[in-house]
Amino acid sequence: MIVTEDQMYSDKSHPKGLYVLFVTEMWERFSYYGMRALFVLFMAKAMLFDKAYASQIYGSYTGLVYLTPLLGGYMADRYWGNRKSIIIGGVLMAIGQLFMFFAGTFYQEIEIAAPLMFTGLGFLIIGNGFFKPNISTMVGQLYQAGDKRVDSAFTIFYMGINLGAFIAPLLCGYLGDTGNAADFRWGFMAACVGMIVSLILFITLKNKYLVTPTGEQIGEKPNSAREVKSETEAAAPVNYTAMGIWAAVFGGLLYLFHFQAEMDWIGSFIFSLTIAAPGYIITDPTLSTVERQRIWVIYIAAFFVIFFWAAFEQAGASLTYFAEEQTNREVFGTTVPTSYFQSINAVAIVIFAPLFVWLWGWMGKRNMEPASPFKQAMGLFLLAMGYLVIAFGVKGIDPSTKLSMVWLVSLYTIHTFGELCLSPIGLSMVNKLAPVKLASLLMGVWFLSTAAANKFAGTLSALYPEEVKIEKRYSAKADASVMSVFNTQTLDTNVWKADPKGTYSLATATVKTVKAADAETDSMVAVQMNMIPAVDSTAKPTPVTSKISVFHMKVIKSNNKYFDRGVLLNDTTLITHDSVDVVTNVNGIKTAKKEERLQTWNLKPQKPTFFVKIETLYDFFMLFVFMAGAASIVLFFLSGKLLKMMNGVR
Repeated sequence: MIVTEDQMYSDKSHPKGLYVLFVTEMWERFSYYGMRALFVLFMAKAMLFDKAYASQIYGSYTGLVYLTPLLGGYMADRYWGNRKSIIIGGVLMAIGQLFMFFAGTFYQEIEIAAPLMFTGLGFLIIGNGFFKPNISTMVGQLYQAGDKRVDSAFTIFYMGINLGAFIAPLLCGYLGDTGNAADFRWGFMAACVGMIVSLILFITLKNKYLVTPTGEQIGEKPNSAREVKSETEAAAPVNYTAMGIWAAVFGGLLYLFHFQAEMDWIGSFIFSLTIAAPGYIITDPTLSTVERQRIWVIYIAAFFVIFFWAAFEQAGASLTYFAEEQTNREVFGTTVPTSYFQSINAVAIVIFAPLFVWLWGWMGKRNMEPASPFKQAMGLFLLAMGYLVIAFGVKGIDPSTKLSMVWLVSLYTIHTFGELCLSPIGLSMVNKLAPVKLASLLMGVWFLSTAAANKFAGTLSALYPEEVKIEKRYSAKADASVMSVFNTQTLDTNVWKADPKGTYSLATATVKTVKAADAETDSMVAVQMNMIPAVDSTAKPTPVTSKISVFHMKVIKSNNKYFDRGVLLNDTTLITHDSVDVVTNVNGIKTAKKEERLQTWNLKPQKPTFFVKIETLYDFFMLFVFMAGAASIVLFFLSGKLLKMMNGVR
């Protein structure tokens, strides 16, 4: 049966295809944000990567997630069409989540878990590139040109994104963020199931509901097949000379970033492309003066947006560390999972987005609505205010002291206000200012700036100052001889090196075991050991006395609540022991057993430097206050000039 246009597209209702896309995107975003809520926690607490390394991986992952839509959009435009691209992307992401589940299953075997994790990330990055740019483009195709319902349709669609982003950290966090490293896999499995649900809904409902007002199937053919060109319209010639020049510039930048600035290959590639691609576009000789000025406005805004998202995206990395280690998450005797905090932004958007829409509309009717650059400056200012709040909260606080959740909730809420000022405005501005012939390329440049921002976010998160640092994890089963340390309180000469450089080995000696209960006392714990040079086993042992402060004991206890005892090797190295209950389910029968773990802690990790040394969390958060605040002030003063360069567009 063919549904008539009048039946399916009344002025009061939206086409049912919109709600198909709504639930498809909701479950895909559930999958993405569910995995993201657990990602750095999994690396830090299960894989035991240090925060700097985990942050760099996080930044590379989220950066590439925003880069691959360029490839996915191109393939859909030229070859596959939206539908096929979405299905392929969804399948790849489901496979990626499955690999993350396997990585969580074998987390104790790092040589197995790490390749599984990186393979999963690869599938997720490529799959997202095919899925993300194609589903949103289908929303507009449900309506006739000029239909006034399109704006509200995108608002409904945006709510689907935020509904998925709200539910994901709660459900995946409930299953995976339990305090038991073995449970992370169930959070990843939930994300995998969410992606499969998204695929099933899309595949089963697309043919019936994803149709144009005239009944034609949407997204079956490549988008290029829908282009209608006039007889007089000729394709713009490709300037191979300019392309070669900017390709050489890209290569030179890649060399400088990687070999001179010592940046990893992913960061070098993203940052080089973020500079070279806009350079190639702006030097197009066919651009008029007005077009070139408007493109410069896009570039300048994109530059400042990098600072916004680099600070905003700390939510998935450094702010997650802060929530885990320095936030009091006890509510009525129950510990709130760290991952739950990543739902705050989505809830705040649902609550406050209508208020901002009303505010801009009210100001617009009175010719008081700020221009796009000024709104973006406001967004950066609010971002700085959010970090100023949390910086005030941590100033002068002992790193082992946990702060109230109010501080973190306040930061996320203020950041949401900033996002509502900046994020929707940016996409709209690109659409308004970009010349038609370069619209897709310039939207790609905008996403490039987001990719660069996410990679930069990982770099900044790596500056998170640590009071103690996990250097290595050992399997209790594999290192039975080491476990004897905690049973006999003696050390075998061949078991441990005294420091990372291997300068000394421990001779057989009686060593006092440090108890976790010592963290509750007010005295230092002293340990005396006999040391001999590793290069000369015949040398006379040298007595060495090492001490661990109550401060370090409390910090370690706040990082690892299961820690019960440890052995101090020297002033900087402590081996800790802990045990957790691991529940296995075989044929419906649940069995709990103790899993013993050993960890090596660096008690005096080197503090990071970013122009200045970042000694404390106050220094770290103030970095974002100054960065976002300075960007806000500069953009505010540039707003007038940018408005003129927009040549009538607001």
